[in-house]
Amino acid sequence: MLFSRHKNHLPTPEEALKGRPEPGFPVPDRHTVLGNPLTGPYPEGLVVADFGLGCFWGAERKFWQAPGVWTTLVGYQGGHTENPTYEEVCSGLTAHTEAVRVVFDPSVTSYSALLKLFWESHDPTQGFRQGNDVGTQYRSAIYTHSPEQQSAAETSRAAYQSVLTGSGYGQITTEILPAGPFYPAEAYHQQYLDKNPAGYCGIGGTGVSCPVGVAPAEG
Repeated sequence: MLFSRHKNHLPTPEEALKGRPEPGFPVPDRHTVLGNPLTGPYPEGLVVADFGLGCFWGAERKFWQAPGVWTTLVGYQGGHTENPTYEEVCSGLTAHTEAVRVVFDPSVTSYSALLKLFWESHDPTQGFRQGNDVGTQYRSAIYTHSPEQQSAAETSRAAYQSVLTGSGYGQITTEILPAGPFYPAEAYHQQYLDKNPAGYCGIGGTGVSCPVGVAPAEG
């Protein structure tokens, strides 16, 4: 992954790169593992959830393997630059984090189950990094699509903080905010570890289990 001198500073809207009004590259039509469309509109009844937990290559695989997940795609979220490129995000001058969009069937799984997978799949106490990956684009984040998701995410954060503290970890640095624009990443990033099974994966959890049932919201 790329590094930059801006890796520990989130730029303001005035400092951020301006971006472009339209995407600079095409996005594949379908998921290489699940076979479903990557981008919406999605079938009625499915629910969208967005997570940032470090390098999105390994993060996406965690979610596409989960029961009830209809499709996943990776992209850039939480920043200021319109339609950024990977190189721009890695420069530290867009304020985006690497994110995974998860579209799931609430009759099969739940937002609570996805939150549990999110917390247990990375170390949310590291600030602008995940392990050896250093930079603002690797920060932990949950971007919510309803007041119910926001409440569930905040409740789960408090519950997980309690068990992390008991295991000797510091404060959770995960940002939980209403979802803004999600910009899909370049084609080669989508389902990267399906296309490159031996590829880089920097995702690793704390080994501390998140309490089950801490997030009752389904959508």
